Formats: sequence, structure tokens, C-alpha cells
Amino acid sequence: MQQAPSPASQDALRLNSQALQAIANRRPAEASQMLRSAIELDPMLLPARLNLATAQRMEGDMMGALATVDDALRIEPLAFRALLMRASLLEAMGHRRAAAIAYGNALTQTPDEQYLDDNTRRAIAHAGDFRTRNFTEMEDFLVRHAGTPGGSTSAEARRMSGFADHLLGKRQRYRSEPTHFFYPGLPSIEFYDRDQFAWLPEVEAATDDIRAELIAVLDDEIAAAELEPYMQRPDTEPLEQWTELNKSLKWSAYHFAIYGWHFTEHRQRCPKTAALLDRMPQPDIQNRCPASLYSILEPHTHIPAHNGVANFRLLCHLPLILPGNCRFRVGSSIREWKMGEAMVFDDSIEHEAWNDSDQRRAVFIFDIWHPMLSADERDYIRRSLTAMDAFNAQG
Repeated sequence: MQQAPSPASQDALRLNSQALQAIANRRPAEASQMLRSAIELDPMLLPARLNLATAQRMEGDMMGALATVDDALRIEPLAFRALLMRASLLEAMGHRRAAAIAYGNALTQTPDEQYLDDNTRRAIAHAGDFRTRNFTEMEDFLVRHAGTPGGSTSAEARRMSGFADHLLGKRQRYRSEPTHFFYPGLPSIEFYDRDQFAWLPEVEAATDDIRAELIAVLDDEIAAAELEPYMQRPDTEPLEQWTELNKSLKWSAYHFAIYGWHFTEHRQRCPKTAALLDRMPQPDIQNRCPASLYSILEPHTHIPAHNGVANFRLLCHLPLILPGNCRFRVGSSIREWKMGEAMVFDDSIEHEAWNDSDQRRAVFIFDIWHPMLSADERDYIRRSLTAMDAFNAQG
């Protein structure tokens, strides 16, 4: 059973209510006196402290108001109203950079829309606008004094640009977080630079041939019947974000290899695709890889954010059917596929995809060894996973 407020707490609440009326009537000195008495009676009464800060601000005591808000935040560090008030005070005092940071902290604690009144909505909109203006000023200042990111290689330019984005708070940090197999020492790079893969132009030159083989599969009733759901998790496993796509042809696959097993008939039906795969540096680990497929996403379908199983391999995407209004996110980078352009990315970093169009989207996908791994490292990974599988098979 909930305890009734103590007499002291009841008196504190009464004083706080009377002080609010005094603030409304523009009598801040009177309100401050009552609120200090309320805080003496109940030091944990957060509204009294915030109302005291309001009264102090009305009296022109900005430093006192800021100190009062800080006292409130010591009681409840994530209190949205206190965080927003602190940012507003810093802005009024001319501390623009500190105010922008404080507004950002407040916005992380924004309550649900249904709990907001019009004044709070306006304050939240102002907080967002203020932060945006500060970021623009910061970026302009950085460019003027540090120059535009760029280097002698695409990798240098990418790293410099990423560093600038992190300085400006424009990019969230994502790291390689494979669900199963983590190989240490490999960088967390979202999209890799083209010049690291000498075979990439060969893949792109094969676009028309591979696309023609895909269309032949889709147009053939027997072949198209061999499309299968990409997600096929047992019903006994927690589905989490995969409920909609599990065992669904909304995201389907026409496999050439999966878990190291090759689909001979599919390879024979699509010989040019198979021949290209044979020339790629794919990992070859029994019961694990390579993997290759036509990935088909139905209209208005979203592949939710997820991480791949291993960081010792990368994935290559070659778009084959692009209806428009399709995009792909890896970490903090969002790209749209472009016909004739392949991309290589680290799928152990969180990624997701959207087809917001009214037609199918299709991409050719295959895995490759991470280019930083030596032949000895690849061989050790291969031996290690094979040994672990053999151990687990013992029961």
C-alpha cells in the first residue's frame, strides 16, 4: 500500500502550488521565498527546485538558476525538464557551444509525443533548430581552418572524412560485431574502397550476363519455384526482428552456394554466374562457406538491422534489378545501389536494406576472404572451424 505524504511533504506541495501562482502573477521574489521553504521541507521535491530556477531566472539571477537546475539534476540526472531548462539557461547566458551540447542531452530524454504540451513541443523544436545551426557553424569553421577532407588515395579520403564526421557529431560509431566468429585485428570499415579489389571491374562487366541469367530463372516456372525464403529459422528459436520475414518469400534467395554446399543445378542453369564465382577469392570452409545467391526483395519490404556471422569475410553486392527507391545502410553510411556498380562491405557491422518501390529488387551477393588475411591466416581459420565443428559433432 502506498504511504500517504508526510505532513512536511504536504506542506511542501502546498507551498510549491502557491509559488506557481505567484510566478504566473509575475511575483518571482515571493515565489522564490516559498519555494526555498518547500525545499527545506522536502529536499527531494524536484518540481520545487525547477520552479525555483524559473523564479530566479525571472529575477535575472541566471547563475543562481543554473545552480538550482544542477541541484535538481543531482537528484534525477535524466529529468527531461531539468535538462531542457539547463540548456535554455546556457543559451540565454551566451554559452552557445555548451548550450548545443546540453540541448542534445535533453533531446535524448524526450518523452513520448502524447505527453507533450504545446509549449514543450515548441521548446523541443527550438532545441533541434539550435543544435542544427551549431553543427552548421561548426562544420563551416572546421572547413575554413582545417580544410576539406581529402587524400592521395580513396582510403585516406574516406578516413579523413569519417574523422571529420565524428568530430562534428554527424556519424554514429559502428564496429564489427559478428554474431559468431570474430577475428581480431581487422578494421571496422563499412564500405571498402574499390582499389582494394582488382577483380571488381570484371564483376561489373558481367552485369548484363548475370542479369540475363537471373531473369531467365524468374521467367521459368520450374526454376522460379526453387526460390526459397532467405530467412529460415526454426520455430523454436527466438525470431526477434525476423518475425515478418522468417520463412517468407518477401525476401527470397536463389542459392549457388550456402554453408559450403554448392547447388549444382543452379550453377548449370546460370553458367556465366557460376564461372564468375569460380574466379572470385571466396572462402572455402566445409559446412561454413562459400555463400552466393541472387537476393530478391519484394516491393515495400524492409530487411531489419542485423549483423553477419563472421568478420573474416566481406560481402560483394552487384545490383541486377533496380526499380528505384531502394537503399542500403551499413553502419552510419546509407547508399543506393547503382546499376553496373558493385560494392564491397563488412556485413559483421550492423546493416539493413529497404525496397520502398512497387517492384522487385534483385542483387547478386557473394562472400570473399577479408583482403588483410594472409594465406596462413586463412588456412588457420579453415582448420579451426573445421576442428570445432568436428568437436561439436561428437555430441
